Amino acid sequence: MALSRKLMIEGEQVVLTMRTHVKAMIVPALVLLITCGVAGFALAVTRESDAAWRIAIVVIAAVILAWLVLLPFLRWLTWTYTVTNKRLVEQKGLLTRTGRVIPLSRVNDVSFEKNLNDRLLGCGTLIVHDASEQAGLRLDDIPHVEDVHRTMTNLVFDTHRPESTHGRGDDAQI
Repeated sequence: MALSRKLMIEGEQVVLTMRTHVKAMIVPALVLLITCGVAGFALAVTRESDAAWRIAIVVIAAVILAWLVLLPFLRWLTWTYTVTNKRLVEQKGLLTRTGRVIPLSRVNDVSFEKNLNDRLLGCGTLIVHDASEQAGLRLDDIPHVEDVHRTMTNLVFDTHRPESTHGRGDDAQI
């Protein structure tokens, strides 16, 4: 889900849209496989005459799948980060959408962290500090974090460049 056009301001263009790395879905995928395997085995060993047990197995499996697989998947799917040429927008939420917007003109620092697992999987944590009193925004498990870091840094530098020097040659006078 990219940033909706109705939420964009004049002259704004989307540069990057991303969500967290798919590694966030490893545990839900394992839960899906284990739950289906255990439920299938339990249904196979129960007698057809034990309808109450069969219904209980299906209901328990459905609750586990909804809670530990479907909900995390929807949370992952709806949590997006969008970088435009003017701001960074974080949007999340299933029923209640929330978001945080950081104008690039207020960004003081962009850094990243990668532990061993992140290096193996090709992701990392991007940390964006702005001029507000709030703590820096940590974007966890960002795929290709170095590329995103480089793009964000270039956009921040372009935003902080004084308007008086935009489009001038070396011989321009101030």
